[in-house]
Amino acid sequence: MAEKTGKQPGAADHVSHDPLLWPIAAARLAMDACFWWMERGPAEPADSKLPWTTPNTVALELATMRLRDCTRTRSGQPALVCAPYALHRALIADFAAGHSVVESLQNGGVERVYLTDWRSATPEMRYLSIDSYLSDLNVAVDEIGGAVDLVGLCQGGWLSLLYAARFPAKVRRLVLAGAPVDLSIDSSLSRLARNAPDMIYDQLVARGGGNVSGEEMLRLWSRTPNQEDIAAALQKELSEQDGAALYARFDQWNVEPLDLPGAYYLEIVNRIFRENRIAGGDFVALGRRIDLKDVKAPIFLLAGLDDDVVPAAQALATARLVGTPPAFIAAASEPSNHLGLFMGARTHAHAWPRIAEWLRDDLSGVLARSA
Repeated sequence: MAEKTGKQPGAADHVSHDPLLWPIAAARLAMDACFWWMERGPAEPADSKLPWTTPNTVALELATMRLRDCTRTRSGQPALVCAPYALHRALIADFAAGHSVVESLQNGGVERVYLTDWRSATPEMRYLSIDSYLSDLNVAVDEIGGAVDLVGLCQGGWLSLLYAARFPAKVRRLVLAGAPVDLSIDSSLSRLARNAPDMIYDQLVARGGGNVSGEEMLRLWSRTPNQEDIAAALQKELSEQDGAALYARFDQWNVEPLDLPGAYYLEIVNRIFRENRIAGGDFVALGRRIDLKDVKAPIFLLAGLDDDVVPAAQALATARLVGTPPAFIAAASEPSNHLGLFMGARTHAHAWPRIAEWLRDDLSGVLARSA
């Protein structure tokens, strides 16, 4: 869904309505829609009707994800794209030709690319936690073999950062694109996180029978994005020859939401978005307190100058939290909104080729200059 979406009657004018704000905006939905209905368990949605842009196979079936193998060759350094587990499916990372993170990495010479295709939560998944997702991410990394390059998109970014801090020997390099980490930095997201009552989040989970229903969030909270919204996300005039097909593809992607496990959702709302524990050094992952200074791998930070979901100041602030030497931290700021970081044609023409080149660089010159 595009950055500027509609609002339900009675919603406060200052609330941003982007689907990637789901941990907080869903709570606003709860307040506006009065979630006092009968609890019920949502059924698992069917698989997407949309084909993948990049040919792939399923390398591994896990409780939380399908690990998709998009590799062109079995040699070379592997990169694992960690898609955001939010309202929408992982096709955000492989949306269309010219609008695909997977494709751009491959075209830039990163030929061993994998993707986390997160599953929609079933009633049996309602107690899965952040640890559950870190555990399966660890299994995926071990399946790929060796130290991987992790490419975290939006909320896949903080998950990748947690993983790199918990298992530093298993991550060679880290790319964080539009990733919210330090929620103390002012944004519509951090303000809403602080101000919403605690009970609202619990009611939202109870309403979904223990999960957060993506279908209900779409039906009650968002609207169908218009052509201007989609053009901004794709950074392309939809009047061009392939515009109608891109519009229809985006529209279908938008109406295929994922449900989220209630326990996972509440941990994110409370521990990350409200208490800011990752940035504050007080987050426990798989039994160990996470210190971001343990992350010493080279990092590339990508921010959108027009991003009101994860403002550029927030996306770039991660540099001061990690233990990576400054010489090994690269950054780029693009004239892009949030979705444009992952889907935008201009971003894929400029930033992602640079990221691919950075992943392939041996960085020996940087090491020599910093000595």
